[in-house]
Amino acid sequence: MLDLIPTLGGWAPVLARQPFAVATIVRASGSVPRPVGTSMLVAADGTVLGSLSGGCVEGAVVAAALEAMDDGGTRLETFGFSAADAFAAGLTCGGELDVHIEPANLGGASTLGEAVVQLAACGPDEPVALIRRLNGGADGGGSSAVVIRDPGSGGAGHPGLAALLAASGSGGPSDTPGRALAARLESFLRSGTTGVLELGGAGLCTGEAAVIVETRLAPPRLLVFGANDFSAPLLPAAKPLGYRVTLVDARPAFASQERFTAADEVITAWPHHYLAAEAAAGRVDSRTVICVLTHDPKFDIPLLETALALDVAFIGALGSRRSHAHRVDALLDRGVRPERIAQLHSPLGLDLGAVTPAEVAVSVLAEVIAARNPAASHQPLRDTSGPIHQPATVSKTGKALAPTKLLQQEIAWT
Repeated sequence: MLDLIPTLGGWAPVLARQPFAVATIVRASGSVPRPVGTSMLVAADGTVLGSLSGGCVEGAVVAAALEAMDDGGTRLETFGFSAADAFAAGLTCGGELDVHIEPANLGGASTLGEAVVQLAACGPDEPVALIRRLNGGADGGGSSAVVIRDPGSGGAGHPGLAALLAASGSGGPSDTPGRALAARLESFLRSGTTGVLELGGAGLCTGEAAVIVETRLAPPRLLVFGANDFSAPLLPAAKPLGYRVTLVDARPAFASQERFTAADEVITAWPHHYLAAEAAAGRVDSRTVICVLTHDPKFDIPLLETALALDVAFIGALGSRRSHAHRVDALLDRGVRPERIAQLHSPLGLDLGAVTPAEVAVSVLAEVIAARNPAASHQPLRDTSGPIHQPATVSKTGKALAPTKLLQQEIAWT
């Protein structure tokens, strides 16, 4: 649902004047185009906002949504590949989706319609979370839905969650099952995780209740050090990946150039001083990416020493293998532990045969993406087998785990 926030505002008139239903992917396996949490809104007049599969199953979902609005019940529809029936609604990519469909504003106990209106008022990058109780059977009633602002600060104490936990069958936040669910929710909120918590472990298809948590934190930061030919194309290329991009250079004459205005902010400061100050202020976290492009030891070495002491997602440094060897020696002389130096991505970039600054930017971002997905093979898709899309799963602590074929974007703990 959160992916619809940028366009929900324009749907406000539709939300106000007629019934609508929400269709949400609650399980995805194999090669599927969209992840768990992706939603599509269907109005009573057939107007649609969003997409679940790029066109494969949307027609069938619209029909089911209109039926749900007619009878007031929820639906759980499963879509997969059907070789036997060429006219069946299915996924040509060969994966499988479970889509939960629910009327949102037909009155009764459902608060989903109210939650959608609240989301429509959110900014496109505003941190927010949506927690919904789902009913698995076709006869299920309305769900509870709670919108939480600033989920990175937690939110298990939100007043609306007490009612949601009670309605989910877990009891309440004061009993053992309720406390366990609240702890799981807290982990999801703080880590920016989206997933389904099946409360009884039997699955949505049995009619058991479940909770879907969708969380969006503030954009992760990409800190680029060095205003030069290589950082110029990297700044705009990183923006579509969702990063808030900061360029840092100690030299005002370089940092102030027009070609770097694609960055969200340009800072003139000694790199290691700036990074240390940002870390001390709590503005560097485990999602932060650091790319060192200065290629000057007087900047690189103290900066990398500072960076390698932090808990961040990625640290990379541009340069030749010879430069990397010199960096390693200098960092060892400064007392940086070898195991920390081993975390440094240097020379920075995947081997794409990149030569121009624009090609190097692609190479750098390709390695950043690959580092986020440790199970990636880095091979051409034609040379691999198995599902193309293998989203990362999440542990009970909220830490990302390597993808598996048995558990993809669905969290089921009992």
